Amino acid sequence: MHNPVFSTYSPTSIGRRLRLFVLSLLLFSSSGLGLLASEASHEVISASTHETHAEHAHQGLTPNAPLIDLGIFKVTNSMIVTWIVALGIIVFAQYATRKIKDVPDGAQNFWEWLVESLHDFLESIIGHDLVKKTFWFFATLFIFILFTNWAGLIPGVGTIGWGVPNAQGGLDHIARPLFRGVNADLNMTLGMATIFFACWIVWALQANGPGGFVLHIFGPKGKTEGFMKAMMIVVFILVGFLEIVSIMFRPVSLSFRLYGNVFAGENMLESMSNLVPSLSWLIPVPFYFMELLVGLVQALVFMLLTSVFTLLICQHEEGHH
Repeated sequence: MHNPVFSTYSPTSIGRRLRLFVLSLLLFSSSGLGLLASEASHEVISASTHETHAEHAHQGLTPNAPLIDLGIFKVTNSMIVTWIVALGIIVFAQYATRKIKDVPDGAQNFWEWLVESLHDFLESIIGHDLVKKTFWFFATLFIFILFTNWAGLIPGVGTIGWGVPNAQGGLDHIARPLFRGVNADLNMTLGMATIFFACWIVWALQANGPGGFVLHIFGPKGKTEGFMKAMMIVVFILVGFLEIVSIMFRPVSLSFRLYGNVFAGENMLESMSNLVPSLSWLIPVPFYFMELLVGLVQALVFMLLTSVFTLLICQHEEGHH
């Protein structure tokens, strides 16, 4: 049955938004390459200096991500999963929109529902004008983070690879997984946060101009006169410096929040599977459902925080219009 939520949107508009999503997804799929390469090089060198008994002592998901050293270019296991997930989303989006119908069904109906729901949700938060400019970015953030979070829960991701053998001929711990959760690698989350910070600066300058940008941070708010106005100017200049510090730490807080939740969740799943070896397939099951919810919530939180940060710098007081 045709979903009535789509009746106010044209298929051409839907297709344009999905094409923007695909293009921005390509950007995200390679966003952390430079950071990953330098991190991988450092980790490969440090891993070669560790003794075997240290690997035996380590439990939980390793924070290291090196896999293949091709000289200048380093390939990590999280990069491989990034490419697989990005390629899967792109192929599915292209398949769903290859023949746009006035009455959507199947895959097209799913993508239109997802895109329109995100658009309406963001529009209710940041407004109609701002969502037209930034929707492609925030929608890509949500969809990409959601599917990479869930991809990290697929059996085999983090559990297939090289590890420490035990007396029975198996592996006690996977020290070097073949596949790895994308957002369990700090390089990826920091790469996304850095791209957002660059976009945020561009949007802020477009909305305010260089002078308006400085005034937005350091200028006094509200209406005051006389001596009180001079006092408020001093106060808001000091507050502006605190705001600058807050702005500089936003990429760090965004990246560590997502990384910490995903990394901790994957460690919890591994700990639960090793708690009772004979029931290693059963005990983690309830936690898998919780991690599915955590993956959705973290994608939503990342999108909401970045969109609200953008709204705060782009909105104007009544007197500034």
